Amino acid sequence: MNGADLIDHSPNQLEAAPRIQTASNLILIDNFDSFTWNVYQYLTLEGANVTVYRNDEITLDELIAIRPTQLVVSPGPGHPDTDAGISKDAIRHFSGKIPILGVCMGEQVIYSVFGGKVEETGVILHGKTSPLRHDSKGLFEGLVQDLPVTRYHSLAGTHPTLPQCLEVSSWVASGRDRETSIIMGVRHKELLVEGVQFHPESILTAEGRAMLGNFLKMQGGTWKENEQFQAEIAAGAHVNGVGKDSKFSAANETSETASNGQKKPSILNEIFAHRKTTVEAQKRIPSQRPSDLQASYDLNIAPPQISFPERLRNSPYSLSLMAEIKRASPSKGDIALDICAAKQARKYALAGASVISVLTEPKWFKGSVEDLRTVRQSLDGMPNRPAVLRKEFVFDEYQILEGRLAGCDSVLLIVKMLDEETLKRLYLFSKSLGMEPLVEVNTSEEMEIAIQLGAQVIGVNNRDLTTFKVDLETTSRLMDKVPKETVVCALSGISGANDVKSYQSQGVGAVLVGEALMRAERPEEFANRLLGSSRPTEYVHEIHDILVKICGTRTPEAAKVAAEAGADMVGIILVNGRKRCVSTESALAIAEAVRTTPKLVTRRRPTPSPVETLNFSQYFAHTTNFFCREDRALLVGVFQNQPLSYILSQVKLLNLDVVQLHGSEPIEWATLIPVPVIRRFGLNDEGLGRRGYHALPLLDSASGGTGQRLDASAIKSALGLDEGLRVVLAGGLDPDNVKIVLADLSECSSQVVAVDVSSGIEENGSQSLERIQEFVKAAKDT
Repeated sequence: MNGADLIDHSPNQLEAAPRIQTASNLILIDNFDSFTWNVYQYLTLEGANVTVYRNDEITLDELIAIRPTQLVVSPGPGHPDTDAGISKDAIRHFSGKIPILGVCMGEQVIYSVFGGKVEETGVILHGKTSPLRHDSKGLFEGLVQDLPVTRYHSLAGTHPTLPQCLEVSSWVASGRDRETSIIMGVRHKELLVEGVQFHPESILTAEGRAMLGNFLKMQGGTWKENEQFQAEIAAGAHVNGVGKDSKFSAANETSETASNGQKKPSILNEIFAHRKTTVEAQKRIPSQRPSDLQASYDLNIAPPQISFPERLRNSPYSLSLMAEIKRASPSKGDIALDICAAKQARKYALAGASVISVLTEPKWFKGSVEDLRTVRQSLDGMPNRPAVLRKEFVFDEYQILEGRLAGCDSVLLIVKMLDEETLKRLYLFSKSLGMEPLVEVNTSEEMEIAIQLGAQVIGVNNRDLTTFKVDLETTSRLMDKVPKETVVCALSGISGANDVKSYQSQGVGAVLVGEALMRAERPEEFANRLLGSSRPTEYVHEIHDILVKICGTRTPEAAKVAAEAGADMVGIILVNGRKRCVSTESALAIAEAVRTTPKLVTRRRPTPSPVETLNFSQYFAHTTNFFCREDRALLVGVFQNQPLSYILSQVKLLNLDVVQLHGSEPIEWATLIPVPVIRRFGLNDEGLGRRGYHALPLLDSASGGTGQRLDASAIKSALGLDEGLRVVLAGGLDPDNVKIVLADLSECSSQVVAVDVSSGIEENGSQSLERIQEFVKAAKDT
């Protein structure tokens, strides 16, 4: 090789890193190899205190007595089974107790100790560089792919004899097809034992010092213990503005010890630090980088939001209910792993919740941002919907923006977890996105910080985050410090009515309930028992008097008869080529008849009380009210696969009250049409129960007007899948069978809010005025 082609990857400025306290007694076993000096040099430069022993000058007992903090086994000539001296016994003894690294022969010793076979590769390599692929873990964390590494070996571990307990951590391709590979690194799946076949200490190896630096950061005897230690370190480090001297770091230390006698982190430190690690990794993924999230937010695609404090102040209960979706927790373990977050959210809304809290931490609480997104989608279009809170260990603006894009109205900020500078920065950032955060406190000092911050909503956690002990008096003790205009929420430990009685007289504004609600079979009944009888037992008034639509109207006389009989809607077909289509002249005349003919009112609807308006109603129960006009019938224009521009022009020309889409029009068109939309669906069509678009779905066969009835059992099945669904029923109805059809659907009668008739009121191809009257009477009498 031409010397000009060589690249010296060694550090030109041999600047030593700060000393590493946890690497104060690293033992390097020398297998009689000159590279041992280079290994020693890199380890020392990276901050370790290193002592070197030849593989035949120290016994295992002597080595144990030294109490090493790490063990490194050097390269060497020969075979690992015959020429490694004390190396094999040392690895056997210290595996699972301290971090172990093997280099070249040292890696082969690891392979052999755990049952693998080291064989000749067929090629003798001496100073050859190869592009290295790796799994980005352990030694290779943070390193790029295809690093040039230097190889001096003729032996290597083989794939067929790879022990079950080991995994390949790095490799180089061999052969022209690059599909076969030579193992360049192995790692124990559980124990903190790792080895590399190449030479990281060689000047021709890129990032060799960084690899050894990664090794020196490892602690404990297992990868799980190492993760816990790294969590503790991260929790105490200054990452994204979370100060290393924060109260959270200091408050959560414990006296638990790992297998090597070092202190273990508390569960809260572990969770917090794990989240920081995963969030940092997520921020590097294309499409999820901070710049990507900001670009999406700038497009104004975040779901509409509501005021978190104001929603807490408007409740049917004397205390607002914050209902939490929580599959698991560190203190309780698994609670409800199979729960559907969106379905649970609708149950909570029906139970009168002012806020739905969604835990998005995935490892311990089994939540996700996807839960947050689907919960928000499940509430689309609901009048007086609950606010959505992202319950998370928030330490970075990224998490707040991510939550906003997923649809949350507020985020949790834990005072214990954040230094005051970071807390204020995150609070102001959340406010800049239109969200007032829930600021959580547990002590008098933390309450003072929250008040000085100007928090409008303060949550008092009755659970001590360090001990997980619950004291329901925590909220009560801190109430005298809170300004009257601040909403105080009692968090954690609430499971029954006795737990909240005192809060009602102390000025507490809301209670958060998680586990008890998750386990309740009927959340609405549990909420009523929990918060007392101040909430009316009935929800917003739903129409029980069925609505009637007379469709295919072709004359003003028929329209007038329908209205005088009590029909709620009169439909005209505006689809050229259909036999019931009316001309513009006829349509204008029918429109005038509908607007000027008083409707027969058989039953007047009660006016909701002020208290009732605070109650939750489901989307379709609310939109059904759009079609209830007591003074006259509504004029419905029926369209089928026509341009949106044409539909909008007819709405304006005829002053339509309702548009009915009877073709394959996009569901989104309903948001672009300035009047309520009825949309035709088959029983198995996608989007039937989609909230926030059509005001009511109409169930009909084929293209309508055929007289073909739908199967009653199929209708029941479709409605049974979604209790909140309300529909208009069409297809094969007439004055003689409408009562029978509705009786067959009696078990889901509240979901069929209207009937639609066209061919069933015709005689000889024309509308019969008498049959119009008979149909309206028969339907209204059910």
